[in-house]
Amino acid sequence: MRINFEDKVAWIVGASSGIGEEIARQVNDKGGFVVLSARKVDKLEEVQKSLLFPEKSLILALDLEDQSNFAALTSHVIEACGKIDYLFNNGGISQRGEASETGLEVDRRLMEINYFGNIALTKAVLPYMQKVQGGHIVVISSIAGKFGFYLRSAYSASKHALQGFYESVLLEEAKNGIFVTLAYPGKINTPISESALNAKGESHGVMDHNQETGMPASICVNKLLKAVTKRKKSILIGNKEIWAVYIKRFSPALFWKIIKNQPAT
Repeated sequence: MRINFEDKVAWIVGASSGIGEEIARQVNDKGGFVVLSARKVDKLEEVQKSLLFPEKSLILALDLEDQSNFAALTSHVIEACGKIDYLFNNGGISQRGEASETGLEVDRRLMEINYFGNIALTKAVLPYMQKVQGGHIVVISSIAGKFGFYLRSAYSASKHALQGFYESVLLEEAKNGIFVTLAYPGKINTPISESALNAKGESHGVMDHNQETGMPASICVNKLLKAVTKRKKSILIGNKEIWAVYIKRFSPALFWKIIKNQPAT
């Protein structure tokens, strides 16, 4: 099918690398105006320069850990672009540490960034979408939002929380013409493991084998945008690892037998 974002405005959080960067590139390739948000402006500038239509983009610094200016940022996007058709809530941080060794402050930080930062931006954008009676919120969760896994207790918890929140929003906002797509990527080749927090809250700093050998981000995003265009409520994206979700649903005993032997990284 033909994916078309002509004359659409897409606000992409976490656009400085990985899946977010690829979303920006593909939406821009397909005619969309992209608002690039992340903490690192220098990285966003590199992404902007690499776009097919860099003139159809706007850089807007945003820190998911500091939600105090989200309303102002939303107003800025609307004033600069005239509208917001899509909000791609992709930003976040991963984890590598056993629950018993991970300080509670690390758990809190994961939730602050991955959950509270995520939903705070949605809450800032929702009044506009309600006013215009339309809009599409795309949430990049994780396969870890479907089941827990080694070294991911806080990360998995934050992604599970997103599912509960956004499935509720999907139901509540249907009356306002607002749609939600929840995406659950599996092993994708991105640098997410490098910036993951260890048990002490420090950077993991390693490209894990699971990421290094994962699905290319370009393929992941192509599948994502097809699902968005088809207005799918949810999509699992990855290789054979996504079958674990179905195995857990239909054969829990087999799932636990398989999952305990999977490498953590």
